[in-house]
Amino acid sequence: MLNDLRIGASELHGRGVFATRGFAPGDTVERCPVIDVPATERDRLDQTALYDYYFKWQDGGAALALGYGSLYNHSPSHNARYVKEFDANVVAFVAVVAISPGEEITVDYTDDGRNELWFDV
Repeated sequence: MLNDLRIGASELHGRGVFATRGFAPGDTVERCPVIDVPATERDRLDQTALYDYYFKWQDGGAALALGYGSLYNHSPSHNARYVKEFDANVVAFVAVVAISPGEEITVDYTDDGRNELWFDV
C-alpha cells in the first residue's frame, strides 16, 4: 500500500501524506501497525518530540503508528478517517470521500471524541 502513497511538502503543516492513485470512499488507504506504549510510560512520551505524533490508545496508553500513520495532517474538511483496531494493534486509514491522485490525505484529529485539538488548547 505504501506504493499508493508518498510523503511531500504540505500546505497545511510541514510534511503530509499524498495519494499516488485514486481512492474511492470506503477504500483502505493504509493499515499501520503500532508500537503500543503502556499508560505508565505515556507521561515520559509527552516530554519528547513524539508527543505530536502518537494516538491515544486503550487503557490510557499511547500508540506510535508505523508506516506513514503518524504523518497524516488534520483538516476539518478531511477526506479520510482513522480506525483504531486495538486487538490487531493497528490504526487503519479509510477514505470517506473520493481522493484523487496527488491530493493530500487528511483526517480529523477529533475523531477519537475530543472536542478540541490538543495544539489549540
